[in-house]
Amino acid sequence: MLLSLSHPTASRGAIDWGLGEHGLLTNIGYCAIAANTAGGGHHGGVFTGWVGVHSRDLRRRGTETRLSGPSLYAPNMELRGKRVLITGASRGIGESFAHAFAAAGATVALVARSEDSIRALAAELGGTAHPADLSDPKQVGALISHVEDEAGPVDVLVNNAGVGPPGALTDMSDEDLRLVNEVNYLTPAELCRQAIPRMLRRGGGHIVNMSSVAGCGVVPGLVAYCASKAALSHFTAGLRADLRGLPVGTTLVELGPIPTDMMAEAEDYGPTAKSFERFYRTRLMVEVPREKVADEVVEAVRKGRKHVRMPKRAVLFPLLCEAPRLTVELLLTGVPHQAEIGPKFRD
Repeated sequence: MLLSLSHPTASRGAIDWGLGEHGLLTNIGYCAIAANTAGGGHHGGVFTGWVGVHSRDLRRRGTETRLSGPSLYAPNMELRGKRVLITGASRGIGESFAHAFAAAGATVALVARSEDSIRALAAELGGTAHPADLSDPKQVGALISHVEDEAGPVDVLVNNAGVGPPGALTDMSDEDLRLVNEVNYLTPAELCRQAIPRMLRRGGGHIVNMSSVAGCGVVPGLVAYCASKAALSHFTAGLRADLRGLPVGTTLVELGPIPTDMMAEAEDYGPTAKSFERFYRTRLMVEVPREKVADEVVEAVRKGRKHVRMPKRAVLFPLLCEAPRLTVELLLTGVPHQAEIGPKFRD
């Protein structure tokens, strides 16, 4: 893969650039960015290089920085004894997450509006239940402190809750439009904002944000939903970059069709149903059991993987969306994403 970039100056260096599982290039070795120079100058400010990938660390010659662990952004995590907060835990994928993380030895803290459902599931799994309306900014604003006061420190945050009422955008009420963006994007972002400083003060943690392949392309009848998931994916990429070098990892989960109640509701709207039929006929999309998704995400947290993309046959869609994000990360190598680690991150 040839990289050609314009820049007024360039210096010779070596970078190990971790694209992660299913990246366009994986585990090739290293990447070099070399200036096209002659006699100490440069040719029109253009420099070229080739990019290889190593998933273990980031090295820059001269000022070497190395992050240990299996990936650039997150260390290995032993889940036994850890507390995992899961939103939207009363049914569907969230319920499967609760079972999978509990089976891995974690204590689950379950959040959803359906109080009876999460209390019963928490009792079954030895976890805790924290009823909350994730569309209410006041409840969301105190959620992490509320859970930690009641149950203890949150080591892993799984932003799973999502809504997506199908229909034409012009037929949506302003309340429904705000609901989709509140639950699917603003609430996960706010919970990350609350949880990350606490994780850093304790020495580490992990964030899982549940997005969708629909964030890569708009499906008729799901305009607001697709836009909110695109926002969450983009947010997670920025968060990942901001956290580089810090002991909090991120995993972005981008899913195709999953057999859940929300999927069944989406197919009640004709244009949306026909869109899914087209994808199924072309075999670009197949339904993935939610239990398989949960197992993949648990393994991703354990191993510090940045991405889970399912079904794998549709991986090209998120990879194409990820390419400009990774390009910007490469261009900004060496530029700090944090001015400094402030007092709120320290003991």
